[in-house]
Amino acid sequence: MYPSIKVSAMIHKLTTLFLSFITGLLVLGQSAVAGDDKEMFSGPSPWPEIRKERIKKLLPNALEAANVDVWVTLCRENNNDPLADHIGCENAGAPAAYLFYLSESEGGSSEFHSLVFSPSSESTALAELKIHDKVVAVPRGESAVDFAADFIKDQDFERIAVNSSSNNAQADGLSYSQRLSLEAALGEEFAQRLVSSEEVVYEWLSIKLPQEVEIMRKAARLTAKWQIEAYQQIVPGKTTDADVARFLKAKMAEYGVSDAWAPDQNPNVNSGPDRGHSHATNKVIMPGDVIQTDFGIKVYDRWVTDIQRFAYVLKPGETEAPDDIQFYWESGRDGGVAAYKAMKPGVRGIDVDAAQSVLMKQNGSEHVMWSTGHPVGYVAHDTGPNLGGSRGATVRPAAKKVLKPGMVFAFDGFHAWKRPDGTSKTISVEEMAVITEDGAEYLIPPQQELILIPSE
Repeated sequence: MYPSIKVSAMIHKLTTLFLSFITGLLVLGQSAVAGDDKEMFSGPSPWPEIRKERIKKLLPNALEAANVDVWVTLCRENNNDPLADHIGCENAGAPAAYLFYLSESEGGSSEFHSLVFSPSSESTALAELKIHDKVVAVPRGESAVDFAADFIKDQDFERIAVNSSSNNAQADGLSYSQRLSLEAALGEEFAQRLVSSEEVVYEWLSIKLPQEVEIMRKAARLTAKWQIEAYQQIVPGKTTDADVARFLKAKMAEYGVSDAWAPDQNPNVNSGPDRGHSHATNKVIMPGDVIQTDFGIKVYDRWVTDIQRFAYVLKPGETEAPDDIQFYWESGRDGGVAAYKAMKPGVRGIDVDAAQSVLMKQNGSEHVMWSTGHPVGYVAHDTGPNLGGSRGATVRPAAKKVLKPGMVFAFDGFHAWKRPDGTSKTISVEEMAVITEDGAEYLIPPQQELILIPSE
């Protein structure tokens, strides 16, 4: 049984009507800001300039935080490193070596350098992009890896970071054969100095520039707006979960944006029991259903969103959700608020999860296996602290990492319960927020009330 809701029916109804009115104003506000401008993300991508700023402004801090002397990435065509287009080697043909390192200036401060050893056939075009401090043309028939190894030995770097990681796929782009060639070029002494770039990549990718956050903010407005529009199309007893998904796919095509994750599972529309990460089915949406839509878009082929919105289908004669559903909703929503309030610089990811877990236990939620949240940005589950671990048997290493300004998260407010047939249903209203200097800031107004869908 759910705890009793200690408000009178009249107060509850008035409160619901008021909050629904406020939610409507927020939706209209989102529409006004986002507009119907289908050209919003159709112009030239800002990524080339943002990438330059990320390298110059954020990468030096990442190298220092990770305590490495040089970061080496080997690039090639057809099977390139996952970070190729983050460092400017997405067009690599013959093997090239990209080095990022710090040196001590005469005044004792650190100076950042980016150096590329590129095949001569590609070096001219790369230098013209002005991404890197220096591009060295490697003569045809000679090895860029050998050139890089000679430079590393001349500089006598102690900690040489390479893209090999068992914890982060984004930092695991160095193939076995590439590593063998690098170790051979370095020789035994310097090969012993190779370390994982995991911490460099973590520190670099987890922070987003303000202009990146603003791009994701605009994309988030569209994501939430379309979900609300999709719910307005539902005819109980006729519309299927897959129909709702097709509506959102059509919106994506109309605006020229793409999927934030696997296309077959985006969006995940589910009016039945929990299915986890899955595809929308042909289940018919019926009165009494609680509908979950988990949806994200990718804009400029770079930045992604991840937002969930929930609706309840009114039964004939109902004007509001029944008390149990209303309580489940409020419990989940408030759990998300508890997590949001805990999101501050210096707080560990597991502690954000724990802040919500206390409320879940207090409100009688069934066990929820999923973490409260995750970083989001270049991919739906991006590099950064995991907001989880307080309810699981194991704790991911990233859950013990602290939040920092510039990190962006998608996070859920949870409440799970048993349906009459014994299956589980989970409210997991998902919002997006950026960490600021003194707390967190929602990218868009959070969902305050269940969206109510009338029955015919």
